[in-house]
Amino acid sequence: MKVAVVAFGGNALMSKGGKSSYAEQAIKAERMCEKILKLFDLGYSMAITHGNGPQVGNLLMQQECLSDTIPPMSLDVCDAMTQGQMGYMMEQTLRNLFTRGGIKKSVIALVTQVVVSENDPAFRNPTKFIGPFFNKDESEALQRKRGWQLKEDSGRGWRRVVPSPKPIDIVEKEEIKEMVKKNFVVITCGGGGIPVLRDKRGRIKGVSAVIDKDFAAERLASLIGAELLLLITPVKQVAIFYGTSKQKNLKSITLKEAKLYSAEGHFPPGSMGPKVEAAIKFLDSGGKRTIITSLEGIDDAIKGEGGTEIIP
Repeated sequence: MKVAVVAFGGNALMSKGGKSSYAEQAIKAERMCEKILKLFDLGYSMAITHGNGPQVGNLLMQQECLSDTIPPMSLDVCDAMTQGQMGYMMEQTLRNLFTRGGIKKSVIALVTQVVVSENDPAFRNPTKFIGPFFNKDESEALQRKRGWQLKEDSGRGWRRVVPSPKPIDIVEKEEIKEMVKKNFVVITCGGGGIPVLRDKRGRIKGVSAVIDKDFAAERLASLIGAELLLLITPVKQVAIFYGTSKQKNLKSITLKEAKLYSAEGHFPPGSMGPKVEAAIKFLDSGGKRTIITSLEGIDDAIKGEGGTEIIP
């Protein structure tokens, strides 16, 4: 049985300002889910994961607005809430698509906990963007009023940042494996998963952070023995010398080439960096193929006619 892990970004469901309604996000979710149905024709079973940066940032703002009246939930709990919200949306979307297309598949959204290390340097240097965009004056006011940390996000505006530790393990990995074996479509590790710490006795507890969904997708794919990791991005292909006169789009590269380009600094940390790093880790762990492409490029990429493919 061939297994594919598909990872969507939370930003793909949102408007550019990061303030879309649930109904607007659901429409975009349907477009995304329609595109990946062709993986079934190629004989793949599937696990789906997604980001939650804009959604969890918005939820935190909603929590904090009433904090004087109702105690706000911590970030890990908000991760769980958005995981349930977005899992519900994607499961319902897929069930309706299956009904419409006569596809005999079962689908389930699983609330998932992902183990991180308390010694991860990310806790000392928050870099994960969450929530909507603000201008510089608004960001300075929010830092004074609410004590947030904000940074500029790729020239698009200022956003709140929180710790983003690397995933180590997935608490529910055996359950996910079992469901995928039974040909369930499993929506899991949503928002990168709920970050938890595991003590020496094996007990777990939540920690305030947001895990990068690309790194969570790699851990998921590696731990369940997937052959394909499909990472959806805003652009159709990965490029070196991006944004310069020497820009070169990459169609198919080897793991060795990916490592070389990464070492040369072609893939910025806040942009393509996590995706290429996740691809490298997945292939180093025994994966067979990583595809990085846009939503519009999925059809061609799956057929080997577009996107960027990275192979061992």
